[in-house]
Order: sequence, then structure tokens, then C-alpha cells
Amino acid sequence: MTSGFFSKHRPTILYGISLALLLFLLKWLELRFLIINHVIEIYVGAIAVIFTGLGIWLAMKLMKPKVETVIVEKEVHVFSDGSFTFNAQEAHILGLSKRELEVLQLIAEGMSNQEIATRLFVSLNTIKTHSSRLFEKMEVKSRMQAMEKGKRLGLIP
Repeated sequence: MTSGFFSKHRPTILYGISLALLLFLLKWLELRFLIINHVIEIYVGAIAVIFTGLGIWLAMKLMKPKVETVIVEKEVHVFSDGSFTFNAQEAHILGLSKRELEVLQLIAEGMSNQEIATRLFVSLNTIKTHSSRLFEKMEVKSRMQAMEKGKRLGLIP
């Protein structure tokens, strides 16, 4: 139990011990003839060094991310017999326009937003708007989720 306490409070204990040693060292040096005239400067310098070190340590602690992100890659097997039937009812339920379905199809083909804009003869901002509305209507957050849901719902082959 004591080893758990020490490991948990190790930085605090080491910080306290180092401050005590520093105080002892300063008091011992204060008695020497060379330091007697410059005591205030030494104390101010020591305090500045301590607070600088404490500030750096605290900044390092605060800048560390507290959440660890784990990325899991998973294969998704899609079985198809080669025939595709468009599910118009599902597209109507989601409220997808013909242009949004075109954008979804081109996303599924692996095209970037710029490539889609060039293919459809519209601006990049228009494609970004179509994509964001498509994601909103399909209740997804990424292109991959949109493709997966589109295939599952029968919107794209």
C-alpha cells in the first residue's frame, strides 16, 4: 500500500524534497562570507528558477491529450449477384435530390470533391454543399459511412 502511495504522489514528494534541499543549501551558503552581501539576489533568482521549472512542468501536463484515439480498420464484405435495383422509395423517404444522388454515386466511385465538381460542371463549394446536405439527410458523418449506408439502402450499386 505504501508503494502505491509513493508512486501516486511521487512528483509531489520529490518536489517537496528538492525544495527542502534547496532551502538547506541556501541557508548553508548564506552563512558563508561570499553570499552574505547578495542574499536577496540569490533568493529572487532561485525563486525565478523554481517557478520557471514549475511553469514548464505544468504546461507539459496540461498539453498532453487526455483521450487516446484508437483507429480500428475493419473489412466489410459486400455480396452482390451483379444486379442492382434502385430503391426510389428510400431516396424519397430521405428526401434526396437527383443531384445529391449523383454526388453520392461519384463519391462511391472514389472521386474527390474537386473531381466531382469538374465532372458535374459546378463549383467546388456547390459540391461541398451537396455533400454536407447529403450527409445530413443520411445521418452520417463521413464519405465512407455515406457509401456504406447508400449501398445498404439500395441507393447506389
